[in-house]
Parts: sequence; C-alpha cells; structure tokens
Amino acid sequence: MTQKRRIVLAYSGGLDTSIILKWLQKNYNAEVICYTADIGQVIDKKKIIKNAKKFGVKNIIIKDLKNIKKRSFLKKQKIVLCHGVFDLIHIGHIKHFASAKKLGDILVVSITPDQYVNKGPGRPIFSQTLRSEFLQNISCIDFILVNNKPTSINVINQLKPDIYCKGSDYSIHKNDVTGEIKNEIKALNKHGGVIRYTNDITNSSSKLINEYYSNLSLNQKKTIKNIKNKKIDINKLFRSSKKLKVLILGEIIIDQYFFCETLGKSGKDPVLQMHEQDEEIYLGGAAAIAGNVSKFCNKVTLMSMIGDNKKYLNFIKKKLPNNVDLKLINKKNSPTIIKKKYVDIITNNKVFGSYIINDSPLDKKNEKKFNYFLNQNLKKYDLVIVSDYGHGFISNKNAILISKKSKFLALNAQINAANRGFHTMDKYKNLNCVIINETELRHELRDKNSQINILMNKLSNNIGIDDLVVTMGSQGATLFNKKSKKFFNVEAFATKIVDKIGSGDTMLSLLAILLKLGLDKTYSLLVGSLAASQSVGSMGNKNLIDKIKLVKAIDHTLK
Repeated sequence: MTQKRRIVLAYSGGLDTSIILKWLQKNYNAEVICYTADIGQVIDKKKIIKNAKKFGVKNIIIKDLKNIKKRSFLKKQKIVLCHGVFDLIHIGHIKHFASAKKLGDILVVSITPDQYVNKGPGRPIFSQTLRSEFLQNISCIDFILVNNKPTSINVINQLKPDIYCKGSDYSIHKNDVTGEIKNEIKALNKHGGVIRYTNDITNSSSKLINEYYSNLSLNQKKTIKNIKNKKIDINKLFRSSKKLKVLILGEIIIDQYFFCETLGKSGKDPVLQMHEQDEEIYLGGAAAIAGNVSKFCNKVTLMSMIGDNKKYLNFIKKKLPNNVDLKLINKKNSPTIIKKKYVDIITNNKVFGSYIINDSPLDKKNEKKFNYFLNQNLKKYDLVIVSDYGHGFISNKNAILISKKSKFLALNAQINAANRGFHTMDKYKNLNCVIINETELRHELRDKNSQINILMNKLSNNIGIDDLVVTMGSQGATLFNKKSKKFFNVEAFATKIVDKIGSGDTMLSLLAILLKLGLDKTYSLLVGSLAASQSVGSMGNKNLIDKIKLVKAIDHTLK
C-alpha cells in the first residue's frame, strides 16, 4: 500500500494560502500540514486554525519564534541582525555574514519573501525556500527566518537586535533607492540598537544575475544596455514630476471580483454552476489612473460621474489618495458603473462577467456643467489624461474642447464588450500621447491584416498623435514618434500574469508623466513596462503602483 504524501505548507490563513492548500489536496491527494511561524507579526491564530480545519487539516503548527531575544538576554548575549534578499549567494555575502557574526554572539538573518522582491523581471531567481536552504549551510548563521513584510522594520521591532548589520553600499543613505534605511535605523534606535556597516560585499547579486544568469532576451539586454549609457537619474525625474498639476477625465468603474469554486455544468440545464467563496472590490477606470498618478504628482484632480445609486460613493472617496481632488457629476437615471468578474478560485481564470451600466450621454444640464468646468480649468493643468471608456461621459463636443485647450493631452480610449465597438477615438485631435492595444488599433482603422508599423503611422497622421504607444501583450510595446518617424520598442517584462485588467491604465499613468517631462522614449517605455508588470501581478486594480518598488526594479534592472 502506497503511503499518502505529506506536504508542509507555510500557511497564513488568508485567501492565497487557502487556495494553495485546496490545490495541493485536490491535485496531489496529500495530507497537508499547516505551519505558521509567529515572529511577532499580527496574526489571528483562531482564524488560521478555523480556515485550516475547514479544509480538513488535522495537523496545524503555530510556532512561537519570538523568544530569541529573551534567551539571549538571559545569557547576556548580543544579537546581530542581517536582512536582505540574498538571491544569489556569493563570496561577498559570506564575508559579510562572517564580519557580522564577529560583532555579537547570535547572528539572525531575515530574508525578503518572494512576493516582496522588487529587483526587476524574473526576480527572485531562487525561491525563498531555496534561499533559506543556501543560508542554512553557512555555519556562522544561527537563525534564519523568512520575513512576512517588505522591509525588516517588523523584525527589528520584535527581535530588538543589539546590532543591525548592512553592507557598505547602504552607508550613504541617499543612494538607498528604497528610502527605507532611515526608517529601519529609527526602529533600531527606539530599542537601543545600533547600525554597523561591513566592507565585504564586492559585487551585487543583481549585477551578477544580470550578467550571467539573466533570462532576458537578447533584445531586452540590448535595450537595457542602451538605456544604461544614457545615465538617467530616475529619482531626480520623479522629484520633478511632483510639481506637475494633473487633470484626469473619464469614467469611474467599480470592479467587483467574485472568487468561486467551479462546480461544473448543471445536471438539468446547460448552465455553469459556481459556488461563491469570497468577494473583493477595487476602484477601476479613471479612478485607478488618478490613484497611480497621485504617487508621482502632488496635485491631481479627477473629474468623473456617478450614478443615482451612491452606494459606492464613500468607498470611492476612501480609496482615492488624499492628494486627489474628486469632482463628480451626477448622471441621472443611471447606475454607478459596476463591472463584475467571476473567477475560478483554483486557476484564477475569469469564467464570465456582467455589467451594470447605462452608456447613454449626459443630459443637457450636466453636459453644460461639464463643458463649463472644462472651459474654466483645462489651461490650469500641465497634463490632462483622458480615460474614455465610451460610457457616455465625454461627448464629441467636449472631446474637441479637451483637444484644443489641453497643454499636454494623453488618451486611453478603450474598446470593450460594454461599448460594443461603437466607441472610437477619432473625436479627439492633436494628442501628445495615446496608448491602445493592437486589437483597438486594428478596430479603429478597420484593418485586420496590415503590419503594425503601417497602422501606427496611419493613425498618428489621421488624428495627429505625437507619440502613439501600442501594447501587444507578451510581445511588449512599440512607440511611434510622428515627428522623427522613428519606432521605439520594449519587450514585455512581466513574468507573472494574474490579471491583465488595468495594465494599460497603469502604463499610461507613467508614460504620460515621463513623456510630458521630455524623457527618452525607450526609457519611458521601459519604466511603463515595469510598472505594468506590477499591475498584472495582482487581480484588477487591487494594488496601485508602488513607487519604491518601481524605482527599485528600475535600479536593479539597469545594474
């Protein structure tokens, strides 16, 4: 008789690990043991136990690892903490750990978990499990833990190390692209600890990986090499972007995701049966763009519409960042736009969707009100971004006005199932930047077969577009500059795709800002692509662009 498999799962009790738990049981018919390490993070033990038992788990281990400090105190031993990704262990790391151990009695090494590694596409090369195993074989390390946060601050607060040891590259704080070293020192000082720097790391893991282990294509490597030579200071650029006054126009969309267990076809009717397990709500449409832009620009205004049902008004206000000034038009006899997606909880595939929408135009009173706002305010903004979904908010008349009076105009005019192909972008003229996907480009020109470059040139001339960007999924993106007649290409950098929804909006948010500031075209595409790779890594617009994460990804990609 074959013994049943036993699998140990690092279990948080949340949705993600519960999905993995179910998947392991279903696909491997295994006995799953749930393991949770309590290092002082906020955990709900009752929830962990309850959720695990719901799936029939009998062996649930919650281990208290908070007593390292207590043990060391009783023995009057000094604790030294090192923290990092340690994606590729090299001789510099080993010397760093050896030097750190000499500073105290107990050496604890905490590593950044896979989900928070922000070092560019394809990273980490090695999973957190493998990285932990590498470190276990270094004799001077006493304890190893996988952190559950993106920085070491929570570990510092719980462990209260006497010494926090970093490499010499962190000694000049302004060179820290994360900006977190100062916060880590504050947490350290609060507990009476001190920071020390070693001079042993002779090369960075990112540089070694980029040079010898990179899974990037030859074209990606060539692009990166050309950008490196330009020596652009992205931090300086983002400091400049803070001064921009930005107006965002377009429909706010409520994205509802229902996570379901797919039961299969009904026994009586040809109907797919779903068992709802969970629900999440995100801000989409123009609101998502506003949220992303607000990360890089201090003054952002969002002009949009809301339906008679104001059920989601507080949700909208709560989710928008504080530096977004929200202005709304009440569209009478219409609902607030809601787009529902039903997602299979095991595969993360969308099974079907439904819309609550009325895409009729604004009534005369509201149209006049919107027109007045545009006339009074358009010229006050450095950058105008239009996210036009064709749901009745922006009329042809107001589109012409936006085109005439905007200092710098960026557009995303989407074709989707809700507007059924009737929505086109030719109501706008003389645009500075447009981003669409290949399908939208072909639909706009009613051309299924011509080469992309020919179509981009044609659309740019027809409407008057300075920089036209076309995204092509896994093939990346191409920018056509009308003035120079040049094409600029960047391949896709996303390595993990959970949901493509919102990736175009995310890319537009960055490209509009960077092109307004006059940044190099290829560099702009690269930054936009890296930002989009963040977006596709989560459902819908669940997460806005993480500025620190993006800057870090840029920095490590270009090492």
